[in-house]
Amino acid sequence: MTTAPAPGELGPSLAQRLFRQLGLDTLYILIGFPLGLITIVLFTVGFSLGIGTLIIWVGLPVLLATFMMARGFAVLERARLGPVFGHPVPPVVYKRAPGGASLVRRLLTPLGDGQSWLDLLHGMFRFIPSTIAFSFAITWWAGAIGGLTFPLWDWSIPRGAGDEDLPMLLGLGDAYSTRVIFHMAIGFFFAGTLYPVIRGVTLLEAVFARGLLCGVNELREQVAAAQAARDIAQAQKTAAVSAEATALRRLERDIHDGPQQRLVRLAMDLSRAEQQFATDPEAARATVAEALTQTRETLDELRALSRGIAPPILVDRGLQAALTALAGRCTVPVDLDAPPISRLDPAIETTAYFVVAEALTNVAKHSHATEVRVSVQPAATGLMITVADDGIGGASLAKGHGLAGLADRVQAAGGVMSVASPAGAGTTITVALPL
Repeated sequence: MTTAPAPGELGPSLAQRLFRQLGLDTLYILIGFPLGLITIVLFTVGFSLGIGTLIIWVGLPVLLATFMMARGFAVLERARLGPVFGHPVPPVVYKRAPGGASLVRRLLTPLGDGQSWLDLLHGMFRFIPSTIAFSFAITWWAGAIGGLTFPLWDWSIPRGAGDEDLPMLLGLGDAYSTRVIFHMAIGFFFAGTLYPVIRGVTLLEAVFARGLLCGVNELREQVAAAQAARDIAQAQKTAAVSAEATALRRLERDIHDGPQQRLVRLAMDLSRAEQQFATDPEAARATVAEALTQTRETLDELRALSRGIAPPILVDRGLQAALTALAGRCTVPVDLDAPPISRLDPAIETTAYFVVAEALTNVAKHSHATEVRVSVQPAATGLMITVADDGIGGASLAKGHGLAGLADRVQAAGGVMSVASPAGAGTTITVALPL
């Protein structure tokens, strides 16, 4: 298994990596061949003996011993697969008897585990790819080494008296030169194809082992990962629906308590002014002037509500400008640390804006703080937001509290949120949003 070079150090060259992998693959094949011979004998004899004597109960411990041996050889093989694939193979989780199970059930559990049967199957048939790989490895290594070193051992080959003259009679030149060129050409052929051939037969043996020894476990992990992804998606969907419902209820409440009440009063004032114009024009003018004031205040409230829905400054100028405007409107002094960053995904920018806006609103309403610190920093994998005040603390993410809807909005965006708010020690809200 390769490791990344330390900073300032040069990593191994391509030739070094190829030679190293060639050595690891060859070692894997050379060890795998005798292991295949050992396992086929042990497992075939053990399984046959166990099945044959199972009727008199003697075969049960023989079968269990065979399965345990298969498991041990499977663990060894998984460890050997790491250098071949360049990364360690994750361990396999075998079926276990539940706690408090009887001795008989604990002993019989391996017989009901599908992976145990696959381990046994691998041990009984691994000799097939092992023998193929071993044959190719021996042939190619012998051809490469023997051909390239032919001039060193040519003298040891016994020859008859006419063997030296035959090449010259055929017009092939000197016999020794002809032999050297021929065998060296063979050596170069085997040496040139040594790495792809050894790598290919190694993968043949390793893929066979991985399919039987790790396939079921990898499939389980994929299913578990898919299930976890589905659960996360479902949680995000639920959080999005909850956040949207909370936002709509708050908007409805704000409209009902603010602009709607002012509009009702405005209608009453205008109706009263209409009646006063005939009898008391001065009072009518005063009523109209008051109605104009109510209109301006209603427009201000509607603008504030529209900023809460889709703040124009966030869309036009970005997150930093929007956060600066938020800090300027807050009634509690804000220490803002938000460096300029490039434009992000609109959903992430909107979520970050509402996190800070809602947090500052809660600080102004409930914390009795004298200062609040806001930090928005880009990280390697996301956006880190921290809002900390020196107020009375006691904030909570529990349902029914003001931060619950904010947590739903963060979760809907794929982020996480934590709140630290000990009594009397202020509140710190930390949010991580994915980019």
